[in-house]
Amino acid sequence: MEFDLVIKNGRIVDGTGNPWFRADIGISNGRIAKIGQVEERQGYEVINTDGLIVAPGFIDMHAHDDLIFFDDPFNKPKLYQGVTTVVCGNCGISPAPVNRRTLDILKSYISILSKKVGFEWITYGDYLRKLEDMGSLGTNFAGLVGHGTLRIAVMGMEARDPSREELEEMKSLLAKSLEDGAFGMSTGLIYPPGCYSKTEEIIELSKVVSKYGGYYATHMRNESYAVLESIAEAIRIGKEARAPVEISHLKVTGKPNWGKAPEMLRLIERAREEGIDVTADAYPYTAGSTYLASILPPWAHEGGEKKLKEICKDPKTRAKLREFIEKRDDWENFVKQASWDGIIIAYSPSHPDFEGKSVAEIAKLLRKDPFDVVFDIIAEDGLKAMMIEFVMNENDVERIISHPYVMIGTDGLDVGVGKPHPRAYGTFPRVLKVFVKEKGLITLEEAIRKMTSLPAQKLKLQDRGLIKEGFWADIVVFNPKLVSDEAAYKEPRRKPKGIKYVIVNGVVEIEDGELTGKRGGRVLRRASS
Repeated sequence: MEFDLVIKNGRIVDGTGNPWFRADIGISNGRIAKIGQVEERQGYEVINTDGLIVAPGFIDMHAHDDLIFFDDPFNKPKLYQGVTTVVCGNCGISPAPVNRRTLDILKSYISILSKKVGFEWITYGDYLRKLEDMGSLGTNFAGLVGHGTLRIAVMGMEARDPSREELEEMKSLLAKSLEDGAFGMSTGLIYPPGCYSKTEEIIELSKVVSKYGGYYATHMRNESYAVLESIAEAIRIGKEARAPVEISHLKVTGKPNWGKAPEMLRLIERAREEGIDVTADAYPYTAGSTYLASILPPWAHEGGEKKLKEICKDPKTRAKLREFIEKRDDWENFVKQASWDGIIIAYSPSHPDFEGKSVAEIAKLLRKDPFDVVFDIIAEDGLKAMMIEFVMNENDVERIISHPYVMIGTDGLDVGVGKPHPRAYGTFPRVLKVFVKEKGLITLEEAIRKMTSLPAQKLKLQDRGLIKEGFWADIVVFNPKLVSDEAAYKEPRRKPKGIKYVIVNGVVEIEDGELTGKRGGRVLRRASS
């Protein structure tokens, strides 16, 4: 036999954005060895894809799967929807590097990423080696270093500027992590401790990222009333640090701000015209999801989770929090953006009966004030409670997803508890079904480019993201007529339809929509992938 695997008779959408073409693919030693006419007898294993689309495996540009492999080595939610590579460490939080002195703070802020958080590492390299010790993974893994993690390691949760020595220590930890293989640095500038930092601090750290050829990814400082200023800040950081910029889950939240998408996109276009490498990612839903305690102002988080629980129990502080949330608009105020009707409890360890219900519903059932409902949950669950918040407008989502500089990211995670956002299972099939097939906003070829070669280019992956000879055989095969997201807010774990085969580094992991039990994913490192 000449090839380990032969894919016959498919319509190949190669990831470039060019029209599909019909050809066979021969795969050997995990790589695409031939594209053209290949006989069945030449393959040890043969897949017939007549009537199906053969595309590069999808790259989830914004994932939070940093710890999922320790719970689920296959990373099933992503694999089922055709994802072959996940990019983690987003929104300013990564599992490494670790300072044992402040480990409890890091654990509390990263606990939402795993049911069991075991930290058997110190450096970023240690963390990557721990992933590799598992053998093959379900999907390839690429990681960023979280700015919040750096800050926690050096400063804990202190709401102040770093000293010169502290900034140098953060830069040293970042440099070591980049040397270990991280692809760049992320910020979560609405979350503590990232929200305590000034632009100049991020610029100095991003200069280190630039030196190592990485990129800067940002959950911006604001996605509502100051979204334009926040995009301008991200662009400034990229310009002054000379680092490529990735704006995470680009969106505009809160009804008074709806309709700003064209202005936001023009800022990105103008920056690129000036020679600044700015791109973005987005997910195709009008609701986001994060931890419930993010409805509280930044000052409530000073001191970490233990203090947060305490202040949510204290009547005087509750009154102060309520007044701040009701009267202040100069921060990312989820209560005003979504209202209590639009905030859904996704996970509450202490109140599983609340999951899937809005805060307004729970308040009515309990005959309690909505603020008291939320304060009670946070007082018991701390940072573990999760919410889904309906804050976006469909027209803005459509404009953003359709833009040529925007790639696709799920921002999704499922660790098997609660009712998570359906994006964890449905993002990529939803784009193909709704944006391509139903609404015709983008072509199939353009959608695939946004899911494959565009993120691969940002990551500087030289041999992934395209169906091309010599490239790694990360491939998804789907039925364009049947592909559909089935996950919903009430039933978030329903598998998508139409995803027939998923191949990771030449290993068939999904066959006829089901797991084969084989894994081919690996840890990718910057510049050595």
